[in-house]
Amino acid sequence: MCGITGWANLDARTPPPDGARELLRSMCERMTHRGPDSEGLMTTTGVALGMRRLAIIDLQAGEQPATSEDGQISVILNGEIYNYREIRSELEKRGHRFRSESDTEVLPHLYEEYGTEMVNHLNGMFAFAVWDARHRRLFIARDRFGEKPLYWGVFDKTFLFASEPKVLLAHPSVQPALNLDALRQYLSFDYVPAPLSIYQGINKLPAAHTLTVENGRVDVQPYWRLSYKTRQPVPTEEEAAEEVRRLLEDSVRMRLVSDVPLGVLLSGGVDSSAVAAMAVRASNETVKTFSISFAESSFDESAHARAVAKYLGTDHHEERLSVDLAANLVGEIGSWMDEPFSDPSLVPTFLLSRFTRKHVTVALGGDGGDELFAGYPMYWGHNLARNYARIPRFLRRSIIEPVVRHLPVKMKNLSFDFKARRFVTGMTYDEVARHHIWFGSFTPDEQEMLLTPAARGASDGDVYREARRLLAEDCDADNIVERMQSLDMRLYLAEDILTKVDRASMAVSLEVRAPFLDPRVAEYAASLPIDYKLRGRTTKYILKRAVGDLLPPFVTRRGKKGFGVPVAEWLKGKLRPLARDLLSPERIRKAGLFDANYIQRLQDEHEQGRANHRKLLWTLLMFELWQESFIETPRRIETSVSSKL
Repeated sequence: MCGITGWANLDARTPPPDGARELLRSMCERMTHRGPDSEGLMTTTGVALGMRRLAIIDLQAGEQPATSEDGQISVILNGEIYNYREIRSELEKRGHRFRSESDTEVLPHLYEEYGTEMVNHLNGMFAFAVWDARHRRLFIARDRFGEKPLYWGVFDKTFLFASEPKVLLAHPSVQPALNLDALRQYLSFDYVPAPLSIYQGINKLPAAHTLTVENGRVDVQPYWRLSYKTRQPVPTEEEAAEEVRRLLEDSVRMRLVSDVPLGVLLSGGVDSSAVAAMAVRASNETVKTFSISFAESSFDESAHARAVAKYLGTDHHEERLSVDLAANLVGEIGSWMDEPFSDPSLVPTFLLSRFTRKHVTVALGGDGGDELFAGYPMYWGHNLARNYARIPRFLRRSIIEPVVRHLPVKMKNLSFDFKARRFVTGMTYDEVARHHIWFGSFTPDEQEMLLTPAARGASDGDVYREARRLLAEDCDADNIVERMQSLDMRLYLAEDILTKVDRASMAVSLEVRAPFLDPRVAEYAASLPIDYKLRGRTTKYILKRAVGDLLPPFVTRRGKKGFGVPVAEWLKGKLRPLARDLLSPERIRKAGLFDANYIQRLQDEHEQGRANHRKLLWTLLMFELWQESFIETPRRIETSVSSKL
């Protein structure tokens, strides 16, 4: 696990600038947290490659850049190649010779054999860069699901790339300026979806895409897509459950390879419990498991985690935290999240990562299970929406919706009134918008009230345009649930869940691996009939059947809990001074983006208990924390707005 960065001149004959090595080192220093163990630098005509290493495989000889035998191919890697031993064995049969036991070293040799098609041979989480000196070509790839990030941009005829935007900001050609279209996306989704970033001129390489810089051109191409066509002949439920279990067990086994201490992040839900159970079966040593607990019962899963750990016989570690301690961390988020990100579970994910890192360097987690096996309640919510739409419109408008609007306001995690209001609000939009309104924050109508006329006029208000394009051009599913699963794989999983885990774990130099995101597991799950995944209101049907006998019975019977924190209460108490300061009318008016009166009304209604605006206010607070850290002055934002008018 590492951080990578570098540049390539569009004119590949350009010699390194004066101080190139020092500049590259200063960029690497911005991501020391991603790789505290060592540094690798290479500067030559046309290109520079830099990395920070968190040593996991071959601690002594696995330094980067890794090169081919003749030194013409150089590679830097962020992530892990899980099938590197199989690849290495095949390459050795073809005459390649290796200097180390590291997974990175297979990449230059694999490139020599297959060129840019090398990505089709990889099973892993990765973002890597290959410099081909023979052809003066820089080739970059990101893993199929987006577990590892990659940002890029062209500035002053130089292509720049890095694992995090803050690294690019260390380059003198890059000045931070707000991308207003990305702001619109953030306000809707809670994150900025690829290919945009929050900064003008900086892009994200989407998951399952490659990028080539050659002959002065930058070319981005997809290399993989998850198909939802049902396999034929259709396996029986017993056959499907057996195959899901076999594939997942092999995925866990591959991800247990490590030369440093390893454990499992355990919440007590189906996904993490299944990973822990399979790790126990595959390991020759007692498996360490980790969880955190909160005093607030509606946010605490620790009892379930303890019960699973006891059942499996793991060496379980738990840290009990007060919500006040968690709230105290909120003000720090802006300094290490270099894009605004408003999923509140970032806070407990960071705390869990920090606690886990005291004991191990690598941890397995359960991410991806919900998206692959239809675990979110929103999936069966779409079936409910079809029935709701059959109710005569006048009854919905005159009876049901007024009743929902007047439900008593509760501040607990995912309370009934909150879910009911989100459901009804989403029903006024099409299916794509509805799905993301159930997940996200500001609806299109709310954005019209939030944004100033200048900000609205300088940005694209169709925030779901790219999501609709992905469905139309890149999705072969023919039912609403799988279509939304496809979108969630590309958007919510890649840009929210995996971004959260990457940033929170890398902030403390912890590597997190996701066995569910093995392409073999994903492709098999996607090929199963939809009722094998969602049966009535039973989510993850086939997964629960596959792992049920490995776990305590209560695990497969539990509803989905989520990994939340009491944001609604924080905004009324512990975080009220911070929110009132960063969202003050004076500050908001000076920036010129938002309507100060609208924000003040949201705060007043929330603090007085007349409404639960936690998602909207948290989204705004996280944006202001980011802005305070990465945009130098409010004046810069005014200039950015003016430049787009």
